[in-house]
Amino acid sequence: MSDIEPIRVEVAFALPDKQKIVELLVAPGTTALIAVEKSRISDFFADLDLAAAKMGIFGQALGTKGLKQPSEHILQEGDRVEIYRPLIADPKEVRRRRAEKNKKEA
Repeated sequence: MSDIEPIRVEVAFALPDKQKIVELLVAPGTTALIAVEKSRISDFFADLDLAAAKMGIFGQALGTKGLKQPSEHILQEGDRVEIYRPLIADPKEVRRRRAEKNKKEA
């Protein structure tokens, strides 16, 4: 029997009308990507492409701001790996259009 205690983590994904959070126990040293694969969350969402999906931990996107990529980021006890949907519209473009509309209305 191993003396290494597993850690508890969650994997989450949501659509506008459906969400799923999978809680699982993983070995210390498990990466975010491995936890997502072990969660089998893609079984609940036919269109979820894990290879292309962006991921984060509690709102902090992995692979940005000094954080490692999901395949390298080691999880800690209690972490929640979030799988992000692709953006429908570019936020910069939406803000630009809103500013133009407001300028015309003023």
